[in-house]
Amino acid sequence: MTNRLLFAALVAGSFAGFAVHLHAADWPQYRGPNQDGISPESISAKWPASGPNVVWKSPTRNGFSSFAVSDGKAFTQVLHEGDGGLREVVVALDAGTGKELWFGDVGPGKYDSGGDSGAPDNKGGDGPRSTPTVSAGKVYTYNQHLLLNCFDAQTGKLVWKKDVAKDHAGRNIGWKSAMSPVVDGDLIFVAGGGVGRSFLALNKSTGDVVWKSGDEKMTHATPVVATIHGVRQIIFFMQSGLVSVATKDGKGLWKFPFPYKVSTAASPVVAGDIVYCSAGYGVGGGACRIVKSSDGFAAQELWKIAGDAKVANHWSTPVVKDGHLYGNFSFKKYAVGPLKCVELASGEVKWEQPGFGAGNVLLAGNCVVALTDDGQVVLVEAKPAAYKELARAKAVEGKCWSTPALSNGRLYVRSTKEGACLDVSAAAASR
Repeated sequence: MTNRLLFAALVAGSFAGFAVHLHAADWPQYRGPNQDGISPESISAKWPASGPNVVWKSPTRNGFSSFAVSDGKAFTQVLHEGDGGLREVVVALDAGTGKELWFGDVGPGKYDSGGDSGAPDNKGGDGPRSTPTVSAGKVYTYNQHLLLNCFDAQTGKLVWKKDVAKDHAGRNIGWKSAMSPVVDGDLIFVAGGGVGRSFLALNKSTGDVVWKSGDEKMTHATPVVATIHGVRQIIFFMQSGLVSVATKDGKGLWKFPFPYKVSTAASPVVAGDIVYCSAGYGVGGGACRIVKSSDGFAAQELWKIAGDAKVANHWSTPVVKDGHLYGNFSFKKYAVGPLKCVELASGEVKWEQPGFGAGNVLLAGNCVVALTDDGQVVLVEAKPAAYKELARAKAVEGKCWSTPALSNGRLYVRSTKEGACLDVSAAAASR
């Protein structure tokens, strides 16, 4: 996996829903406001025959970092040519025009060339894949070398930085870290430290360590914060499986053992008291139910399905609606891998449609918004009865292994070559 050069790209698509009013919202971090890939905005499935109006396009030469959108700005991480070689940077763009506002250095960069989507060689390299997180006027980045930075969102001025590898005996992973930082309340969370500090919670204003815990080896997966049985917790997908700790103090709550091979990159998916996880390289998927008693929490296995054929997610994290998962379930089936609907409680595949590859999805109302790995945006009805396509448009050229973002009626997407801002709002469709 990887990224290189230049700044970012967006596919902004406004969607405003059927007879329902649109709720505008920021998309301040990887996979949205609640880290579940779900937008509170409704969307319209009525697109012009020629496709949505293109507001702007910009070059984005290589990069799998997704976009965070907040307060009229879109943020992503890319590689720039700098003195002495490649540097990884966070770039702030005007969300309406695509104009670059500022960029900030987040550390040394690296890039290995890879093929386009569908080509035999689909190596992605190990450039920026982490997504910035925006909170209270600050932008947080966690780069491939476990450097955690905080920038002022308006000016790009560096506020503070922490070197997890150096200061906490960090244990990085092959292909380097792809984890995005997670903010909840006054804390920012990352994994990657050594013995006794695998999990770190820092004060988001100062960068000071609030708590540290655990002896787990990291994966590429971004952790997820959720409230289960009334307890706020952060769930890390580590090499031992799912590990949940309390956000307030890092105390271990429960574990769900799960195999690890080569790379685990998809985030856990939480739906009520059920947690789903999956990986490629023959691992497959599984789900557990979290129960709570006087003895504490426990994870009860609901199902596990091994192998890459059924419910493997390489790095494409699905969304959940009405007890069903929707997402790009495949492993190394670039360009041809299917979009699937999977029953969460059983792992049963309800339907599948080929031609999506290693892209990603979000959910808005009753629509799955799927980004194929060759740059098409496809709207699909989020119902388990059958695959029903509502609209489709070619958004960008190049390889799309990033996750779309929906904010204020605009859908932000990037590829390895270009980004675009598409107006597909209900107001635009009626013009």
